[in-house]
Amino acid sequence: MKHEQGLLLDRRGALGLALSAGMTAALVPSRLLAASTAPELAGNLRAFARKWVGPGKLPGMVIALGLPDRDTRYIAQGSEGFLDADAMGPDTLFRIYSMTKPVTGMAAMLLVDEGKLGLDQPIADFLPKFAQMQVQVTPDGSVTDVRPAKSQITVRHLITHTSGLPYGIVQSGPIRQVLFDKGLIPGQVSRLKIPGLDRGQKVKGLAAFADGMATMPLVHEPGARWSYSSGLDLMGRLIEVVTGQTFDAFLQDRFFGPLGMASTGFRVAAKDAGRLATNYGVLAGKLVPIDLPESSVYLDQPDFFYGGAGLVSTPHDYDRFLRMIGGLGSLGGKRVMSEAAVRMGTSNLLPAAVPTGGIMGMKLDAFGAGGRVGTGAEAGIFGWSGAAGTVGMVDMRSGLTSAIYVQFMPPDALALLPEFQQALRADATALLERRP
Repeated sequence: MKHEQGLLLDRRGALGLALSAGMTAALVPSRLLAASTAPELAGNLRAFARKWVGPGKLPGMVIALGLPDRDTRYIAQGSEGFLDADAMGPDTLFRIYSMTKPVTGMAAMLLVDEGKLGLDQPIADFLPKFAQMQVQVTPDGSVTDVRPAKSQITVRHLITHTSGLPYGIVQSGPIRQVLFDKGLIPGQVSRLKIPGLDRGQKVKGLAAFADGMATMPLVHEPGARWSYSSGLDLMGRLIEVVTGQTFDAFLQDRFFGPLGMASTGFRVAAKDAGRLATNYGVLAGKLVPIDLPESSVYLDQPDFFYGGAGLVSTPHDYDRFLRMIGGLGSLGGKRVMSEAAVRMGTSNLLPAAVPTGGIMGMKLDAFGAGGRVGTGAEAGIFGWSGAAGTVGMVDMRSGLTSAIYVQFMPPDALALLPEFQQALRADATALLERRP
């Protein structure tokens, strides 16, 4: 594998999730069901993959479609890097970033279902330093012009981005810099000192992260509005306190082991570096490498386990997680979660008073345990996406899983995700028109 070098200029929010139209458009379950079972499935999706992969475009991508009791179909095109001849496939390792959030959210649902956490229980019951939080008088304004919070942060708030906790990748003003100065940055991109993306040293361990976040003012009152936050990262620490396990061990015991997700975790083993795709940054419309497999930051133990953006996974592994959700907690006859826990996690958990929100042009009417819940024509769709262009969804009505895996940041720098959705819809529509 040859060495590639390059720099990425700052694009604010590069670590954040951008769903774009690929996640927001209505995906009619019956059409997707037809598309996934028909032999001519590849039509528009294969043409889409061929269009986007090649010199001057993307090095490769993987598309996954799965149905209960049937083998998942994968469309794999290209290689794991422009100078990496290894073909992309279901076992290629991808940085899934914020697709970690539904995993953490469902982990919280496990504990709520088992009575170890209450959905509306104050987190201060377990993390006392959060008992008396302060709120900025002006969001993203002065960090000293604050007032006491009117209510407590709850478990519900953490998993639905309604806690009011700040997030360095979306905040502006002085609070953003304070987060960086304190090392409260729950995510990583590269070893390279990339202007705008190098945030300096992070705190070590989830306990230190939680203690640091407790000293920060909230941007909004708990439960008052949807605001993308570090709540799922803090949930990782809450899970540690409640269970007595490290967060990574809990996920391994309750999800990754039982589901056969052998390649999913917060670190890539040296022996698996050859399966890791190169991550690129978009600079003036061109792709420049920012994290190479042989020198990836993911080869190191992370400073702490980022419950909001830390996992590396494969299309095969993450499809098994989505299939378990679509199977109401079971996969291959093995029960991993109760049906009640899954139904709760994929339902609208937003506090009643929270107005409709949005992020990067995407409208949010409902939100579940770490993922968006579809409404209207999208009813039944649950999922989220990642900062390097990955998207994973499950249709709770049919059990169909759908995902795309690429590696470039930020994901809204190219029109790939909207075109992916269009190709998916076109295939499904054509199949329906030919049905007797």
